Amino acid sequence: MKQTAAATQRNREPILEVLRRILPSAGTVLEIASGSGEHAVHFAARLPHLTWQPSDPDAVARDSIAAWRDEAQAPNLLPPLPIDVRHHPWPIASADAVVCINMIHIAPWTTCEALLRGAATLLAPGGPLYLYGPFLIDGRFTAPSNAAFDRELRRHDPEWGVRDLAEVRAAARGHGFRFVERVDMPANNFSVLFAKDPA
Repeated sequence: MKQTAAATQRNREPILEVLRRILPSAGTVLEIASGSGEHAVHFAARLPHLTWQPSDPDAVARDSIAAWRDEAQAPNLLPPLPIDVRHHPWPIASADAVVCINMIHIAPWTTCEALLRGAATLLAPGGPLYLYGPFLIDGRFTAPSNAAFDRELRRHDPEWGVRDLAEVRAAARGHGFRFVERVDMPANNFSVLFAKDPA
């Protein structure tokens, strides 16, 4: 059954604008934590030169992705994979880019580290890792709404929360990634791009 997420409607075009610029001209993009599948369908249709591989650890989410995929009939959109980033190796041999939207703040910090470790295994030197979501910048929230969001997340699970970009950058560096850029996005979110360093 198809699911919908209101945030997807708001953020997909700004995200797409960044992805058009930073993704490779050909190859496979692995999307981690694809959720409802709406991003996957939208991006695959507008990036026909790329093969889009959605994934999600949740079976209900994968059913939604599959339903959106069946409706879209996009030839470059693959069936969703059951990837839980904490379980290695991932069931995919390689990828030319990894995209992860709105995941690391609604999961324990160990999940962010597992994402970085898995992406480092998959990507060739220079391969992009794209993250999207809210972040603390220089240890500070960028808006009162993000501080309130962080409190809400931590009430749900003390291990969740808006991540400090400096900590994410340090962890990424430890897994062989170079920080490339941060792009300000609507609603106090950010696009963050890393690239796999040469071995």
